[in-house]
Parts: sequence; C-alpha cells; structure tokens
Amino acid sequence: MGTTQLEAVPEPKYWHLKTVLGRALDSDFAVGEVLPNERELAARFGVARATLRQALEQLELEGRLQRRRGVGTTVAPPRVGVDVSTTQHEWPGAAQDAWQPIDSTTAPAPAGVARLLETEAEEAVHTVRRIRMTHGQSVAAELLYVPSSSVPELSAIDAPSGPARARGILRELQRLGLDGQDRAVELGSARADDAKELDRLPGAPVLVVTTRYIVAGRTAAVSVATYRADTCRLTFGDSGDLEISDQQPQARRAS
Repeated sequence: MGTTQLEAVPEPKYWHLKTVLGRALDSDFAVGEVLPNERELAARFGVARATLRQALEQLELEGRLQRRRGVGTTVAPPRVGVDVSTTQHEWPGAAQDAWQPIDSTTAPAPAGVARLLETEAEEAVHTVRRIRMTHGQSVAAELLYVPSSSVPELSAIDAPSGPARARGILRELQRLGLDGQDRAVELGSARADDAKELDRLPGAPVLVVTTRYIVAGRTAAVSVATYRADTCRLTFGDSGDLEISDQQPQARRAS
C-alpha cells in the first residue's frame, strides 16, 4: 500500500516540542511549580516563542498545565474524577447534589437554550447560577434555565433574587416528576464570568455539559455547566475510579 498524503505530512514542530516539554514536566518540575517565563523556555529549547505558545496551549488543553491569575503557568495535579452520570443525579438541588446555589436572576435565555425550552426569544426565564466544589476548589460553574411554567407556585414576593431565590426555584423543581434527562458534552473556552468563578483566565479550555430535564414529554429545565478541563475528568458510570495511566505519568514528583 502506498503512502497516503496524511502520512507524508511531517510532525508539526510545536507537537514535537509538546512531547519534549511533557517529559521535562515529569522529570524537572513538581506539581504546582511555576514554569519559567516564555522567553526563558524558548531559549532553553531553542524555539520561537510562537511555537512555544502552541505547545503550552496543547499541554494546558491536555490538563498538564494550568494558567493561574497573578501566578503564571504551573504544573497541574492529576485530574479529579467528577461524576456527571444521569444515574447519580436527579433534579438539581436533590439531597446528593454537589452544587451550591449562589444567585438567581430573570432574563431571556440564550437563543440555543430558548429553542430547547421551546420559549419565545424574548420570554424571561429564571436563571440560577451555581458552583460545584470538589476537594475545596471550584471545578464547575452552572447556569440552570427554568421557565416560569415549570415553577408556577414560585412566590414573586419572597426573596426576589440571590441565593434564597435560587433555593426556592430548586425546591419547586422537586415537586415535578422527572421523566428523564439527556446530556451532551463538548469542548469550549471559558467566558469571562465563568473564568472568574473558576479562577481561570478567559479563553481557558473548558468542558461544557448541557443537560435537558424532561417532564411529561417536554423540556422543563436546561443546565449549561462549564467544567475546568485542566482539573476535571468527567465520569459517566457508577464508579469514577477508571484510570488511564499514560495520561498522567507516575514519574511526576509530588509537591
């Protein structure tokens, strides 16, 4: 069989540098250690800074590096397994829910969410913002969109906004009989508000999990959860202990 066009393409320089840098992270740096600045690293490896940036961005995407506000680029710890399986989650706000409500507002949903909810473009819906904590750190930020028709008994007098309002909306959702959920995961970039809550820089790689909650054949609520791609390993089964050893080399030294 002849060589295909794809096989003839040489490995990009930044990709080779990413491999070399990955080995250096295992042997020369500890978890949490701050890397030298770009000028020093580019000189050390004899590459242009543009090539170096591409390699660093790829290592960040793979969860090997973290960019931290006011600190710089650090060596990332192994990813934390975060369960997102439908078997482990009922309505948002259920007893085993790991999310913390922090705010609630009322405004039209984004166009894509409005289509899922089958609401009019200008129709205001309840938007609950929540944070998910794991081992004391924020690993995800969520926007939960709930149309008024899903929580008709919600009082407009008590707690018009804030965490108390958010908890009221979550309590009302518990009254509905949840028929099922469907869920999609995609790679994205952190928006400014999510980046601030997750202590990331805007544009940092994130995993976006969109969940549609179904009641009586219609969408009763939509969750858009943004997970830190550098620290999270999403799990979908009954157990989160699946490990792929070559993704997190054991040679990396502990801090």
